[in-house]
Amino acid sequence: MSLSVGIAGAGSIAFGTAAVLESRGHRTALWSPSGTGTDGLGQGLTASGALSGVFHPEVAGSAEALVTGRDVVLIAVPGYGHKAVMDAIAPHLSAGQQVIVSSHASFGAVYLSELLAARGLTLPVTAWGTTALTGRRTGPAACNVNTIRAKIDMCTVPASAQDGALETCRTLFGDVFVARDGLLAIALSNLNPQNHMGIALGNMTRMEHGETWSQAGNVTPNVGRLMEALDEERLNIARALGLSVKTIFEHYHQSYHVPVASIHEMNAALVEAGTGGQGPATADSRYVTEDVPYGLVPTVVLGDLIGLPAELHRSGVKLFSAMYGRDFEEENELLAALPLAELSLDQMREVALSGRLPGPETLRASAG
Repeated sequence: MSLSVGIAGAGSIAFGTAAVLESRGHRTALWSPSGTGTDGLGQGLTASGALSGVFHPEVAGSAEALVTGRDVVLIAVPGYGHKAVMDAIAPHLSAGQQVIVSSHASFGAVYLSELLAARGLTLPVTAWGTTALTGRRTGPAACNVNTIRAKIDMCTVPASAQDGALETCRTLFGDVFVARDGLLAIALSNLNPQNHMGIALGNMTRMEHGETWSQAGNVTPNVGRLMEALDEERLNIARALGLSVKTIFEHYHQSYHVPVASIHEMNAALVEAGTGGQGPATADSRYVTEDVPYGLVPTVVLGDLIGLPAELHRSGVKLFSAMYGRDFEEENELLAALPLAELSLDQMREVALSGRLPGPETLRASAG
């Protein structure tokens, strides 16, 4: 069955996702929220790497054009762009559509569900724990797909819509999805922020100098141990909440198809296979500007909520804030718009399943 998918975004993940969907017989449209990211697509989108070919997604000139008439709308922008995109698409969504957030950050599915509820509309909003692929945009109309993931954690709010939403995801991308129990599990299933914290802290001067460097090759034994310790802190929070989430070892094995070993050894295997990739060549990298406020901070919030402080994650937020001269804890627009800190644990659990704030709780004025 061919579906029509509107993709909000024009970076590497958006381009790669469009290529994957087109290769599977679906129809896609790309919308650049900045207004310029799709300017080079007149002659098609060229993909290389794990997926090769020239594809011809439609270019949407506005949020309304992206949304209207689509079966699915997929958000594929950095976490710091989620709120603006949700604000832009919410007025145009209609009954029968599904929204996918790739990948989900900071309870954004709740924020979008509240926007829709204000219009008297309930739609399935599906949260992925990671993206469908990894890659880099290599030109105005080109991307390199490094790897297509074999497993993707997902959940849908409201939870009653999950079975149907899961079937749609499988129709689009294949049988690669693992259904999880609500947004709390998804919030603790995205390993990119903790992994990128270890990589960026261990290689910050390389990023600042704009060097060309092997990412996997510089996950040294010490960096690998830090990543494993961050993972154990996240897993402890998940266990305390009674949630089943994958480990960092499962993540590397399922995403990059390398044998399970220490994280240093698994990265060394990536280097040997020629798929280790390059690290960021700038300090202005999503590894920090997205993953710290929209990845590390929510884990700190959840740890505090259950009385199990995520001290390594908190230290990362403070260290990066000191390095960059910014308060990353205050840069998360989604958390600023949602009164989650005022909820009890039981209320948080309900929100994670329903996608709706309880009783008199509403979006903060900053949600605008």
